[in-house]
Amino acid sequence: MKIYDRVLDGLPGEKTLLLGNEAIARGFVEAAGGVAATYPGTPSSEVGDTLSEIAARGGFYFEISVNEKVALEVAYSAAISGIRSFAFMKHVGLNVAADALMSTAYSGVRAGMVVMTADDPSMFSSQNEQDNRHYAELSHLPMIEPSTPQEAKDYLIRAFEISEKLAMPVLFRTTTRVSHMRAPVVMGPKEDRLALMGTYPGHLAHVTLPSYSIKSRKALSMRISHAEVISQQTDLNRLEVYGDGEYGFITSGSAYNSLVDVIKSNSIGAEVLKVGMSNPIPENRIASFLMSHEYMFVVEELDPYLEQKVRVIAQREGIPALIHGKLDGTFPEEYEYSADVIEKALAAPLKLNIKPRTAPAVLQQIPPRPPALCPGCPHRATYYAVKRAVRMSGLNNVTYSSDIGCYSLGAYEPFEMADVLLEMGSSLGAGSGLGKLTDSRVVAFVGDSTFFHAGIPALINAVRTGSRMTLVVMDNSTTAMTGQQTNPGLAYDGMGNPSAQMSIEEIIRSTGVGSLETADPYDLKTFLPAVLRSLKSEGVSAVVARRECAILRDREIRKKGQMPVYVVDTKKCALCMNCVTNFSCPAIDIKGGQIAIDPDLCDGCGVCAEPMVCPFRAIVSGERNGI
Repeated sequence: MKIYDRVLDGLPGEKTLLLGNEAIARGFVEAAGGVAATYPGTPSSEVGDTLSEIAARGGFYFEISVNEKVALEVAYSAAISGIRSFAFMKHVGLNVAADALMSTAYSGVRAGMVVMTADDPSMFSSQNEQDNRHYAELSHLPMIEPSTPQEAKDYLIRAFEISEKLAMPVLFRTTTRVSHMRAPVVMGPKEDRLALMGTYPGHLAHVTLPSYSIKSRKALSMRISHAEVISQQTDLNRLEVYGDGEYGFITSGSAYNSLVDVIKSNSIGAEVLKVGMSNPIPENRIASFLMSHEYMFVVEELDPYLEQKVRVIAQREGIPALIHGKLDGTFPEEYEYSADVIEKALAAPLKLNIKPRTAPAVLQQIPPRPPALCPGCPHRATYYAVKRAVRMSGLNNVTYSSDIGCYSLGAYEPFEMADVLLEMGSSLGAGSGLGKLTDSRVVAFVGDSTFFHAGIPALINAVRTGSRMTLVVMDNSTTAMTGQQTNPGLAYDGMGNPSAQMSIEEIIRSTGVGSLETADPYDLKTFLPAVLRSLKSEGVSAVVARRECAILRDREIRKKGQMPVYVVDTKKCALCMNCVTNFSCPAIDIKGGQIAIDPDLCDGCGVCAEPMVCPFRAIVSGERNGI
């Protein structure tokens, strides 16, 4: 049985090894969720991958929306129509959805609505490590934080229940470690799902005009008061005792796991108040907890969110507890908390005898490995051709504006073609400004999914303001970096059903772009001239570099038989090093003083055999030439 089948069909009491994100998908199933919507983003992507596989058989609707704002609005429309709904995204995705989120707190919902934000401490796959607990305060919405896959499943169900008690959305915060942790999960019973098609009776509270929102604000205050009562009483906030319980700890999320490891391994007498509902926090329970401990430690990742609230409670209630956290320098403010980080922080105040740890010698000898585009990735050919075209055009003042996706790896050697990158769609937004306000010729790179997500308004702006910009749309027919999910440029939706397919070219033409060409980056003799012509155009020009993701291509080739392989004819090779130094495919290396292609890595794309990469025609098909 596949893991997707176990998520859907697992019986109550069965124990299954699940990722945190897979457990969240199971929680949605057990809660009888009716609508789930997302825009894929690590570390939340596996939730959507799982729901996509089981939606049709599970009897619910799943959607990969054009961006996070739309995903939240779709989920909201379900919730006000009486259908339990779930919108989920990575932490920076909530920035995109924040405008809608703030208004949902005022308007309220009829059925349960949960909004998941997956934060990324240490920035494993993100441009920042913002702490989205602040969104709970900003929006006045309750927030739930699980620490394990089991809690991820169970707490999601509770979040739906709390949402319906309060008639408002509930934020559900995970982090990379919780989402990507794998652990045994005990399945629970599945609630009976109501009819998928809802009924929307209409309500003035859902029309956020000032005259209506004024009244909704008072209703929001009442819901907040009710949420405070729930936080005081819920077992999502629980007390754990270890040994004599001498020291007090307040913690939440993933940091709880590492803290308990440290407490157990060092035999620390501790009482731990685990905060699973972090907004509103259980103020009375925290005050009581503070009064019972002279020494208090607040252990949390990222911002001193809990610590600030704990200190306010202590000051307001006149409690003289000595509180240690980030604000007094006991714990670091940045990056995720491993057991080693917490143990090191507690060593001095608790006088722990910690033996210094060193990495094994073999790990110390491993050289750094920067991320690289896959063998056969069409983006490599695109960057290679664009860099060559810029050089051939004689342009000396070029600014490269990059974006979020696999192609952001073009920032690294040997291409180094990223001078600015902020967020989804920023290649066109920043490129629009740079092409208008500086003397640079801007080359802006954007992927197909990102183009639909946030690039179109910025492209309109660039054309309207007369910016000098060449747009390169790197269309690999998928949302590749997060796991090959669909996007509006494809003819099927998030559930695999046929859907309307959007044409990137038609959208670009509709904005008024004068020069537009489409070419295959694998075919350098055609693609390079297209880029050259685009660079010579005035105003905004565009090239659509269309070639499917190498992972998708290779998957289809393997189904049909043997993967083609290219080799180096050493008799022809002049060791010019262009294929290694400038094209830089991971399959090409130097062995014994000769250029060699690793047959286990080569996927037979053949771009390296083109004369523009190998002018001596020393790279040839191994099968065809028998080399």
